[in-house]
Amino acid sequence: MTHRPFRTPAAAAVVLTAMASVLIAHQPAHAAADRIRLGNASDVSRSTWNGPAFTMNGAGGIVTASMTRAIDEIRGGTGTLDVVVLAGSAPTSGSKTPECDTVTGLAGVNSCTTWTLTTASDGNNGQLNTDVRNAEFVYFAGGDQCRYAAWKGTALEASVEAVVAKGGGSGGGSAGHHVNSPIVYDACNGSVTSAEALANPYDRYVSFTTGMFEWAHYGAVVNDSHFVTRDRMGRTMAFLARAVKDGLAPGGSAWGVGVEEGGGSLFLDRNGMATQYGKDAYVVLADHQPEQAVDRKPLTYSGFKIWRLTPGSTFDFKNRPTCGYYLRSVTNGVTDANLYNGAP
Repeated sequence: MTHRPFRTPAAAAVVLTAMASVLIAHQPAHAAADRIRLGNASDVSRSTWNGPAFTMNGAGGIVTASMTRAIDEIRGGTGTLDVVVLAGSAPTSGSKTPECDTVTGLAGVNSCTTWTLTTASDGNNGQLNTDVRNAEFVYFAGGDQCRYAAWKGTALEASVEAVVAKGGGSGGGSAGHHVNSPIVYDACNGSVTSAEALANPYDRYVSFTTGMFEWAHYGAVVNDSHFVTRDRMGRTMAFLARAVKDGLAPGGSAWGVGVEEGGGSLFLDRNGMATQYGKDAYVVLADHQPEQAVDRKPLTYSGFKIWRLTPGSTFDFKNRPTCGYYLRSVTNGVTDANLYNGAP
């Protein structure tokens, strides 16, 4: 489970009750959903947009550089747009709208609306879906990605897809990064460490949701966050071995995208070209069946291909490269040394 800074699911109901009388533009459709809008009260009216564009962040907060680029590309450098932030839990301290506080200070933003949703059924909230469909960018906050995976099959899933389809965009940080990949490590049974996943890739904490968001040029991907700081390369390797072994990735190959915290953000444009911002990211490829990936036995997988993306570097997800990687393996649950550095 990947927690959003200043948001804890257990405290959400208490905070929502205590703050209900003072929230700005507080318009819940029912008790569980909470809405706060900043900026202009009316949405932008415009027939065409130039996206889609995506931001994949290693921590929960907005990364100004990549978000500014997404806004500029979607609006084509002219006019303004509307943003919706989706959160599965409310802040327990500080601002009630930390993401929108940043977004509304950026050029080209007409409004930013934060929705806090605490039950799966909130995904069918009528006002929520109106706000999302009228927006041009949807940002999933950090927190608990299992709450986001629970929105699969609700009206909200279709609404977010409609934003992207009209040339808008989607993105998120930490848990919000996870849910924007087609194979979601959902953490619904609890968070798994690299050591646990490598010791048993079928550990009960390794669980996935598939078939939610399938963004163009981003197929067969498993996202991961806080990547280097929390040493998550090993668990991403286990996720990819599982995805290949269980047929979760079409074509027999699975790709991991791990983004570092502290300002790391992978921006993806409408042509599938990614640019890295802030801190490093890693693209990891598993392109064959694992030598050993079974329940209650350690993982063995030879030759993961790894691309390290430093700030300013690019990666073409539409035409994925066949060179420029370094190789690392796992043998009986033990990884090679120097997972985060290597010569192509």
